[in-house]
Amino acid sequence: MAKVRPERCTEEANGVSSQHQYGSSCEKQMTLALVFALELLQKQELRPSDSHAARATLTTPEASPGSRTLLTFFLKKKGSLLEQLIKRLRLVSDTVLVTLEDSLAPLLVAEDFNKTPGPYGGILYPLRSCRRKGGQTNLKSPQDIQVYAVNTNFTLRWNYTGNDTNVTFSAEYRWFEDSETNEVEWKELPGCQNVTSMECDFSSAITKYYDTHHVRIRAERKEEVSPWSSIFEMIPYFTAQIGPPGIELQSTNGVIKIKVSPPEANQVRKMWIADLRFKYNLVIWENSSNAEFRSQSIFPTHVIDDLAPDTTYCLKVQATLPLDFQEGLFSPIHCVKTTRKVNDLLCATNVSVLALNMKFHLHWNTQYKQHVSYNVQYLIGYLKKLHDDYSIKWLNIPGCENITDTQCNFSSIITTTSGFYYLRVQAMNEYNKSCLSNEVKVDPLITNEIGPPGVKVDISDVLLHIQISPPGGSEGEVMTDHYDLSYRVLYWKNSSNNEEEIKMKEIKQTIGTVSNLTPSTLYCVKVQAFSEVYNKSSRYSKEECIRTPGDKVLPLIILATFVTALFAVLLVATPLTFVLYQAYNKIKYVFFPSCQPPLNIEGFGGQLFSSPYLSTTEEPIENCSIIETIITEEVNQIDFKDYKHSKQSSRDSGNYSNDDNTSGSKASEEMLDKEIV
Repeated sequence: MAKVRPERCTEEANGVSSQHQYGSSCEKQMTLALVFALELLQKQELRPSDSHAARATLTTPEASPGSRTLLTFFLKKKGSLLEQLIKRLRLVSDTVLVTLEDSLAPLLVAEDFNKTPGPYGGILYPLRSCRRKGGQTNLKSPQDIQVYAVNTNFTLRWNYTGNDTNVTFSAEYRWFEDSETNEVEWKELPGCQNVTSMECDFSSAITKYYDTHHVRIRAERKEEVSPWSSIFEMIPYFTAQIGPPGIELQSTNGVIKIKVSPPEANQVRKMWIADLRFKYNLVIWENSSNAEFRSQSIFPTHVIDDLAPDTTYCLKVQATLPLDFQEGLFSPIHCVKTTRKVNDLLCATNVSVLALNMKFHLHWNTQYKQHVSYNVQYLIGYLKKLHDDYSIKWLNIPGCENITDTQCNFSSIITTTSGFYYLRVQAMNEYNKSCLSNEVKVDPLITNEIGPPGVKVDISDVLLHIQISPPGGSEGEVMTDHYDLSYRVLYWKNSSNNEEEIKMKEIKQTIGTVSNLTPSTLYCVKVQAFSEVYNKSSRYSKEECIRTPGDKVLPLIILATFVTALFAVLLVATPLTFVLYQAYNKIKYVFFPSCQPPLNIEGFGGQLFSSPYLSTTEEPIENCSIIETIITEEVNQIDFKDYKHSKQSSRDSGNYSNDDNTSGSKASEEMLDKEIV
């Protein structure tokens, strides 16, 4: 950036008076110091690295302190030998040298010194910059130093408040390629020497556009010079303005075609080396008394439509570098008259793009009543930024060639979302006549709309769980990656009370929860997807409702009561059941024995057996006599067999008889044996 750097030293601060004249003691000290230093250098008594010795040497009686500073100034001025001396001597700072030059230049005379014979005469040539003047100079220094630059054209301008006549101006400059500035010398500024006006063109001197430059100027009149002005500091690249671009206009079929050339298109030296970085702003208006200005951004080759027919329009164009925050100068104003547009029914009209969840469709209308086919073409956007002709770089979209429908799916060509595309429709009839529609711009992430997300809800013990599916279904990851989606969840109680509050929460994840639910209540949820970066939002999803479980306090109380009662019943019923069971077994065993005597035993002797556990009165025993009969041997044998069988059975059944019955049975057996015998 350009700035003026004021000097810190003055003539009085350096102990230098401005009242010296030719032949004064100051001039003699300067000459003595210069010659003395050269002699020391030849004798090798002054070493480059011994700055302290140099200071001590120049403070000898032969070289006073005043001559030391004067010597330093002239050693700094010019000449190869003097440059070697100043590299050895490093006596004072650059700021002091500049101040000494401003203070002493009007006081010293060079012509006579330059004529001095001997080996040192040529070395005194730098003293020619000193002018002979009797008394103090009346010339004032130039003020308000400014540099105006357009592209690579640099102009130095200043003001001069003096009333002097026949005054000329000369400037010097220097530049720094690095931070080391102590050794940089001032040089005459080409194009700015002995000029009579208060401006000069020094474009030829500036070749390092990114380096820091210093410029200063002074007034001159014959042998008299003014002090140097303040230093103007600048970096050419940031000081220069962008020049006006070139433009060409063509009016045809109701539109204006404009072609823009970069600001330095025809120049060898260029400040702005990257033409593709330029952006162009157009200002257009009707050439009338109540004109309204319209601004828009355009490409190097652009078509301006939506213009009134048979109307004169004026326009101008400006080039800018947005990344460098630089705006250029407007081009000269150009005016052109529009023509009437021919309405061709064959052309497709109302061309528009509908895009949802990265699925892109082009739609258009037609007024043509006969057979017509369409080719949908596209152009990659960056080609329009070039200054070349892109008319031959349009391509057909696969699947949208020679179609009769008035729509086309062109999602296949959207291979990147970082750029943009242009589309148009070419209509062709049976006679091979074609017509091109207006172009539409497609910036994928701007043109695309976000669809509603999918929603599922579920209930756990105390939470309502919300599961969100990104827009686009199975391909929803594409939307999430490009838009960094967030979700706006609305939920409410679906009850007869219409005053129920709708609550909202925003989440980044696809899973959300809602707490503090009311039991036995129907909750409804709907979700909206949105992108803060692109300021886009979807429609809300369909409502999803679910009822929360009832209050669990009462069921728990009932369950606890039931369990307690059941436990109490078990404590009482278990011993009671055991007692009843034992009693039942005793009764059953007594009254209903499980084992009964055999029937042949029960009816033997004509009496029934009774329970052995019951006491009975003893019945009287009848006395029976045995009647003897004669039985044949065969019959006796049969009967004996039956008897034997009966005897065995009686023995078995005797287990169920008491002792008396057993003894009785034995007696009966004995009697029977006797009878058989």
